Amino acid sequence: MAEDVKPTRKNLMAIEDRIELSERGHDTLEQKRDGLIMEFMDILDQAQDVRSDLSDDYQRAQRKINMARAMEGDVAVRGAAAALKEHPEITTQSKNIMGVVVPQIESSRVKKSLDQRGYGLLGSSARIDEAADAYEELLETIILAAEVETAMKKMLEEIETTKRRVNALEFKLLPDLYENQEYIEQKLEEQEREEIFRLKKIKNKKEAEEKAEAEAEKEAAEAEPVTADD
Repeated sequence: MAEDVKPTRKNLMAIEDRIELSERGHDTLEQKRDGLIMEFMDILDQAQDVRSDLSDDYQRAQRKINMARAMEGDVAVRGAAAALKEHPEITTQSKNIMGVVVPQIESSRVKKSLDQRGYGLLGSSARIDEAADAYEELLETIILAAEVETAMKKMLEEIETTKRRVNALEFKLLPDLYENQEYIEQKLEEQEREEIFRLKKIKNKKEAEEKAEAEAEKEAAEAEPVTADD
């Protein structure tokens, strides 16, 4: 409430400084919000592509594994899967996008050659190999999707946080500061007018007293009796 602010020039200067700082902060946050939205839209486009690739890769992997089961049997497929010795390794790092730390996921040993899969050339078939290829590609797409989706989520959270801060400045803090500034300026103007009126009143009173004193002295001088010598 503006009425809770003491109307002094010191407070007015402090509020003017806060307004200047808040306006600069508001402009900076608006620029950050707009930049984040642009980055988010780029990530969203990438996410849509990855989601489409993920759906295609999953369907392809399902077709391949179903074909391998139909032609080679579940026992052969499970045996080939159990022969895997080297599992993929996932490492995470981070990168900074306009102040937002997002994960950067790296993987190794996802795509393997026939001899790296462990089941050997004799224990395999073309259909099992195709299913393995399809699932390795699916895994790589899943890893990429995890990175993109997480980055998108973090960017969206930062956009919402920045938007709330912009709105708080624009619709709450700055209006309150402007109101306080206007209130203090009005009160100071009123005080200045009252002071001018008071000084003018004192001046008029003093002038009236001086005039009355001068008239009294004049009347006293005129009332003095005239002596014989005159």
